[in-house]
Amino acid sequence: MARRPPRSHNPADGFNFRFVGPLALGATLNPLNSTMIATALVLIADDIGVPMTEISWLIAGLYIASAIAQPTMGKLADLFGPRRIYLFSLVIVALAGLVGQLANGLFGLVASRVLLGIGTSGAYPSAMRLFRERADLIGAPPPRKAMGMLSLAALSTAAFGPLLGGIMTHWLGWHAIFSINIPLALITLLLVRAGIPPAPRRVTHWRRVLLEIDPVGMLLFTAALMTLLLWLFEADRLGYGVLVASALLWPVFVIHSLRQATPFINMRMLIDNVPLSLTYLRASALMMVVYCIVYGYTQWLQSVGYSSAEAGLFMLPIATVSAASSLVGARTKGIRGPFLFSIACALVGSALLLMLHTGSPVWTIVAVGLLFGPPQGMFMTATQAAVYVQASANDIGAAAGLQRSAQYIGAIGAATALANIFGQRASDTGLHHLGMMMGLLCAAALLLTILDRTIPRGAVG
Repeated sequence: MARRPPRSHNPADGFNFRFVGPLALGATLNPLNSTMIATALVLIADDIGVPMTEISWLIAGLYIASAIAQPTMGKLADLFGPRRIYLFSLVIVALAGLVGQLANGLFGLVASRVLLGIGTSGAYPSAMRLFRERADLIGAPPPRKAMGMLSLAALSTAAFGPLLGGIMTHWLGWHAIFSINIPLALITLLLVRAGIPPAPRRVTHWRRVLLEIDPVGMLLFTAALMTLLLWLFEADRLGYGVLVASALLWPVFVIHSLRQATPFINMRMLIDNVPLSLTYLRASALMMVVYCIVYGYTQWLQSVGYSSAEAGLFMLPIATVSAASSLVGARTKGIRGPFLFSIACALVGSALLLMLHTGSPVWTIVAVGLLFGPPQGMFMTATQAAVYVQASANDIGAAAGLQRSAQYIGAIGAATALANIFGQRASDTGLHHLGMMMGLLCAAALLLTILDRTIPRGAVG
């Protein structure tokens, strides 16, 4: 009887397009939903009859749900296997698209966005877990190019999202930016089933699952975050009582987490693993800057006379630079250099926002926007690589989920900053104040990176 030829251990065999393609497509779902709505918010508010201060919950709802769901989905990927959680999350995304298509009021639309946040949260930690398992199986180094494809897909989608949302809203109505998730989720689901092999089930008892995901910790984190956001959005109406409640809830959450064997957010890991915690802090700061541009730049452009579609077009050069810098970051073996370069670009761009005003020439607006490409592309590729090498193999799914939670906390910070700085309408003065705030964040992130000796030196992957 003829013997089967030995299995190839060429690292390229484990990360072909059939394997990486579905993961890259799934990685577009959250940024697509995050940014498509940017140019449709005014139309949605007018159509359903709510003020812009309330319609901002369509932004916050997605990011709050994502920040909460990311650690949970990461743990579930570690427990049940990443492929199963990936498929389950895609079903939730399709359901969210259906709810958004049928909704005609703010409550239904926010519910759709919350479901989207939960569903899309399964994609990234599952993908990172699949990468780690496949690399360990074939004895490959960190798959920087494969992870770069995830960044390229997600960041390109995020940059094209405002334009796509404007076009779809104009021709198909704003419901289309919700219902598009139905075919996208189903196509991705079929590709995942075809391209990623199944794995044995890790756990079968739901009691252990409840212990692992720590529902009490999840509730405490949600309550602490929601009370803080309610105060930030409604400080004039609610007063300082809500802020005091949030201030009391955070230490309770931390103490609870430290006492749990498997907490919702592993505070012990964050305390013990200082390099990983600094990576999360850096990601939060820079993503706050990035999302201020995604939402704030387009709002300002519309306030000075450009249409929603034209405002979306201004994001195309940023998309190009994001994609190019993501590819460069994937090919770059180091981490510190990409961090420093991308943060410096954001710092210069934030400073130049102070020079823009109504009537600024198009080339100036485009040139300033280009500087925010590397913070979206190269920075995120370097952050992925840092989490990959700084987290233990057993915690990679949860660590990847926390990375996304850190980014979404930055996005929530951007939403609250824009609400307080711009109010009902963006202006030149508001843009300049936004630039100053962003510049301070970038300066702090740059100083942190320069002083951070825990960043791996030399080649990684």
